[in-house]
Amino acid sequence: MYILGVWDGHDSGSALISDDRILFASNEERYTKRKLEVAFPYNSIKAAIRYAGIKPSDISLVAFPTTEITKTASRIFPFQKEAYYRFRRRKMQKPLLEPLMHISKYSMTSIGPLPGCRFISTRIISRQLASLGIKAKVVAVDHHSAHAASAAFTSGFRNALVITIDGVGDGLSASVSTLSKGTLLRHHKISARNSIGIFYEQVTNILGMRELEDEGKIMAMADYSYPFELRDNKLKDFFTAKDMDIRARYGPVSQYRRLSRLSWSIPREQFAYMAQQVLEENVVKLFSEAATKFGMHDLAYAGGVASNIKANMKIRKLEDTRNLYIFPHMGDGGIALGAAMYANYINNGVSSYEFSDAYLGRDYREEEVERELKKHKWIRYEKEKDAPGHAAELISKGNYVLWFNGRMEYGPRALGNRSILARPDSHEVKDMLNISVKKREWYQPFAPSILEGEAERLFEEVKCRDKFMTMAYAVRESCRSHMESVMHVDSTARPQMVGKENESYSRLIKKLKESTGYGVVLNTSFNIHGMPIAESPEDALNTMKATGSRYLFINGYLIQNKEGKK
Repeated sequence: MYILGVWDGHDSGSALISDDRILFASNEERYTKRKLEVAFPYNSIKAAIRYAGIKPSDISLVAFPTTEITKTASRIFPFQKEAYYRFRRRKMQKPLLEPLMHISKYSMTSIGPLPGCRFISTRIISRQLASLGIKAKVVAVDHHSAHAASAAFTSGFRNALVITIDGVGDGLSASVSTLSKGTLLRHHKISARNSIGIFYEQVTNILGMRELEDEGKIMAMADYSYPFELRDNKLKDFFTAKDMDIRARYGPVSQYRRLSRLSWSIPREQFAYMAQQVLEENVVKLFSEAATKFGMHDLAYAGGVASNIKANMKIRKLEDTRNLYIFPHMGDGGIALGAAMYANYINNGVSSYEFSDAYLGRDYREEEVERELKKHKWIRYEKEKDAPGHAAELISKGNYVLWFNGRMEYGPRALGNRSILARPDSHEVKDMLNISVKKREWYQPFAPSILEGEAERLFEEVKCRDKFMTMAYAVRESCRSHMESVMHVDSTARPQMVGKENESYSRLIKKLKESTGYGVVLNTSFNIHGMPIAESPEDALNTMKATGSRYLFINGYLIQNKEGKK
């Protein structure tokens, strides 16, 4: 039985599963080249069907999340969705009524599904699928049930506390569930009116950045403020957490106006610190109280707020936490897979999937790579006997390399198959990557990929293995000089702990360890800032040319830019 998950909102995409196997998952942005695409995922669906080698008619069931009124309206009037996308990503001139547009959005935050929304959304999505030859039954899945399924069913836990926190979805901002012997049961929910995710989104917007995209910049910027106690935080009373609940003092519109007024006289780094401190305080309390109530020590977590690695570090350090698992595509971009898995759970009782890695996109055959390489006269290329070893040698000598290998990663993180790699101990390389290659803000830290056996040597308080770069860890003082370019100003880093799930990448890091003494490499996503991560060899070569990069590896081929200088 083939089940297709479809998401047609922020960071749209699709996922294909069969029985207890995840066959394929990707997001539409990788094909349209528009970051965080909102269009219906026609390309992603076609790629899933093609990769699985099936016909559209082989799909038995299609699941989609979210039938709230705003989402349903955007399906009826897709031009509204496109207009908001251009507004949010600032691909248009600043509207004269910009504050009013935000207030209009936040005034509708608490409105969930209304009568008729499910029927209308199902009809529209069925029609779109039919244009692809898919005539399967279409079912709607609650937004937070999709998030919960994505975390619970891929966690590997038999029994776990399952928490979801995001901005808004189907009238909710958070949920608390348990997974017990294959049964996922929701016990508590938090309304959209009390959304701490919306709060953080509002701060992002007020500080001049793009909501639903630049929240990570707020988290990074917060560490450049001088620290102070919560009692001195002017935002501390905006939320309270008690009895597994998070309560907002103000409604979303009033909250937005108050935040706007307060920010006027507060330095942006300090304001970011205030918001981060409030988020951490309330989210950690929610986890602590839920873990105590249910007596569960293995925690599974998803939703947009789960991308906040600093809050995740504090959750991991809770006394009651034994293992913390965060679904790697934690935001809305991952709920196509969550919706498919929840539908499979309801219809077939499947509640556990093998999820050793997040390499769920497509790969490219050797003849496909060669065909693309032959199109470009500005490069020279050759097949390498030991591509990981040669890449490690180039990196150890101070070069950075573009690394493209195997199946594309699912989610926002580059995990060693679509990555830019460099030494982890060079400020010069870090600055050059930020300014000349990635073209992004200087205060954003890079992340390390490390051999899993190096985790306790490099980091403090390593309770469990994090394969997906979902948590921050404090770097041991003795290792900080070797981690300068992958360590934030507060001496933390967001590592990917690499093992047997990626043999080629693991070999590259092992070879680098032979020359540097440490099994660690700087790993950043294979893209220019603001663009999607490279999906195809064509994308990789375009990025190589646009950045003037000298070395690129694609599935064992070494490509050199005849004009490259970096």
